[in-house]
Amino acid sequence: ISEQFYLELNKNLDAFLLPYDSNSPSRAFLLFCVGVAAFLAFTQNNLTGPYVSVPSFPFVFMRGKESNGMEKWNVWARNHFMSTTGSDLRGKFSLLQYIVYAKMLFTKVKNIFLEGKVDSFTGLRSTSLWLSRLVLLQQRLSEEHTSALYESLQVLMAETLNHFGKVENIESYWSTWLREGESSSLVSMVHLESGIIENIYGRVDQSRKYFDTAEEASGLQFSVTGVLGVRTLDQVDALAQRVLFANTVTPICVIGSRRSCELQSSASKLGEDNLGLGSDEIHKASNVLMVPKLLENKKDAGNGDNGAQNGEDTSISLLAIQQAVILSRCLIIEKKARDDEMQRWDMAPFIEAVDAQELSYFIIQCFCNILRIRWESSRNRTKERALLMMDKLVQSIYESFPRAAQRIPCSFGVYFPTIPALRKEYGELLVRCGMIGDALKIFEDLELWDNLIHCYCLLEKKAVAIELIKARLCELPNDPRLWCSLGDVTNNDAYYEKALEVSNNRSARAKRSLARSAYNRGDYETSKTFWESAMALNSLFPDGWFALGAAALKARDMEKALEGFQRAVQLDPDNGEAWNNLACVHMIKKRNKEAFISFTEALKFRRNNWQMWENYSKVAVNIGNFQQALEATVMVLNLTNNKRVDAELLEAIMIEIESRISKQNPSHAASGDPNCSIPNHLSASVGNSTDEPKDQDHTLSWSRETKHLVELLGKGLQQCIRSGIGEDIWGLYARWHKIKGDLTMCSEALLKQVRSYQGADLWNNQDRFEKFARASLQLCKAYMDISLSTGSRRELNAAEMHLRNTVKQAVNFVELEEFKALQYCLEEVRKRLHATSVPSVENP
Repeated sequence: ISEQFYLELNKNLDAFLLPYDSNSPSRAFLLFCVGVAAFLAFTQNNLTGPYVSVPSFPFVFMRGKESNGMEKWNVWARNHFMSTTGSDLRGKFSLLQYIVYAKMLFTKVKNIFLEGKVDSFTGLRSTSLWLSRLVLLQQRLSEEHTSALYESLQVLMAETLNHFGKVENIESYWSTWLREGESSSLVSMVHLESGIIENIYGRVDQSRKYFDTAEEASGLQFSVTGVLGVRTLDQVDALAQRVLFANTVTPICVIGSRRSCELQSSASKLGEDNLGLGSDEIHKASNVLMVPKLLENKKDAGNGDNGAQNGEDTSISLLAIQQAVILSRCLIIEKKARDDEMQRWDMAPFIEAVDAQELSYFIIQCFCNILRIRWESSRNRTKERALLMMDKLVQSIYESFPRAAQRIPCSFGVYFPTIPALRKEYGELLVRCGMIGDALKIFEDLELWDNLIHCYCLLEKKAVAIELIKARLCELPNDPRLWCSLGDVTNNDAYYEKALEVSNNRSARAKRSLARSAYNRGDYETSKTFWESAMALNSLFPDGWFALGAAALKARDMEKALEGFQRAVQLDPDNGEAWNNLACVHMIKKRNKEAFISFTEALKFRRNNWQMWENYSKVAVNIGNFQQALEATVMVLNLTNNKRVDAELLEAIMIEIESRISKQNPSHAASGDPNCSIPNHLSASVGNSTDEPKDQDHTLSWSRETKHLVELLGKGLQQCIRSGIGEDIWGLYARWHKIKGDLTMCSEALLKQVRSYQGADLWNNQDRFEKFARASLQLCKAYMDISLSTGSRRELNAAEMHLRNTVKQAVNFVELEEFKALQYCLEEVRKRLHATSVPSVENP
């Protein structure tokens, strides 16, 4: 019935606008005004207050039917929003028909204006601005950020900025209708609203640009500095307090109209009385001052005995648009800084600067107060005061004064929560303060079933929550939110499937729940399918793309996993786990360069994960970044307390270094074994020194990078040696000493490697014997090189004895190539011994 009604309404609107003649602009403007009225009525009851009892339908002929099936119309409206966004509403909102009607009217007027079927009638160009406000409010009604609404907002705000983004555009459009200074205020407001949109969707840099433009257009300049002062009643010694100093480029009184000042004055007085900010109850709730008392102030300008505001000498009177610009900086800090206590202290100077103003619009005061409440509720010393302020703030929204006309100015230039969102925040604050009973009433009234279930679980009354939801389902069987909540509390997939059924397969939440359930039971293909479907409805859901990538990775669908993790890091560049998984997928697909970039990003956020460093080192070696690979290897050693090292990776780096030295010094690569080459001139120049080689000039021809790699490798190997990691590391350490030209230390390291392989199972374990044999060959060749350079027989005797004993005991491995190599090496050693023996003297 509801769908059919709005289809007929759309046809009637077309009939009203046809035919296009000289009266078409007037008829279009009439529809535009009706749309603005409907939108503002919805805004009053759901954002600014005061709440008024108005007909649920914006149509006279429908008002007699309100008592019959109004809930069904509201369910249809919620499902209509869900079909557009794929997201549930954030609580219970009134007058949903008004915003549906207003959006239809705005869209109709905008379309005929863009098609050029009517002339540029004064006011119609602002349709894009009002429609963007409506779509933004629709986003704020939704539980999740949605891509469909963001795309619409991008188009609408581009049109709005094109029309009203510059002072000359506004002045040429409205001409004599403008009052003095209003064009600058409008430009500032348009950029503020654009910045809020970008901030909501996490585009912080773009948001900052818009806020900077708004600041410039408003004629405001400010800076945060330190001033000595006290922040508590019992504080004796003054400490540095962060204070915001504001200045205006152009005179405030010239820019602001008299009507604006009157509105600010009236709204400020009524707002302060309603909010109860001047009450003793608020100030006595904590010994922490609302604003710091500064030493520079000669005169207290604060409320009561709670200290001075920033003072007459540190703050000036600011217009509402300038106050909104100052508070917009809190949105940037909230998104950019880490969510901790320091974040709130960074916001404090901006909050206190607006608190210091004598005149403020009601909505700006409310926004300033909610920022303060969030800040003070995170501190034990001020949590009680925050709770009292929140109670006063919620009450003030429902008070009849100030009236709507005094509340609406600047309401789209600040990001004040909707009334249901504000009450939800109040309920969550009550839960944190242990007042669960009061929170239950709020959540039940707002139909926030998930919060309600959480509270009942805290009270260990889960069954009560189930019965309550089932009772509501008897009244509203087509509400997908209720079915999803019932599925959450019972862990029954059938309820999620029912939610999909009643929502015509448009409930993204139900699909996500089914995807998680399938993943938990190991059905990764089904999980991947549900995640794909859910993200098609709302591609901006936090962690949705990450979950899709994880499910696809488990299902071995690498292309879909790659897409999921790529989209995840695009939406949240600070997600280190997503960067890591993206890098792992690139590793699997042999895309080493992309994997290296992804690991670099991941390690910015997960620096204590040794597995990540180890994978990073492997990828770095694959693309030739050996320095980063060595640094990552050292990080792995440090994070694992020297218990883990990748010997194969160090082997690859060693081979690379040896290859570089061989290319840079071709004449130095002839001597020694092919796996551990040394410069030729060392063969004749190394003496008996056990510390330094006699000739150190062999490193002069190395490149700076090669020298640095050699030093890094040496530090890593020494760290391994000191921690007791042996066998393969001793062999690498020996090769490193050989590169450095110290054959004596090379032989000692090889001797320790040989001894590390010895044991009871050596002569029965083929793999171990092969390693032992290769190490023995290296040791004996090192002995021969030392003997060749020094003329000493001691090393040859040691080599001969070691080889003879090894060949004698290795009777089980006579067929192996390593055994034959040992025999050949033994013959070579004996030949050298014979050649260096002293000839006998013949008797005459």
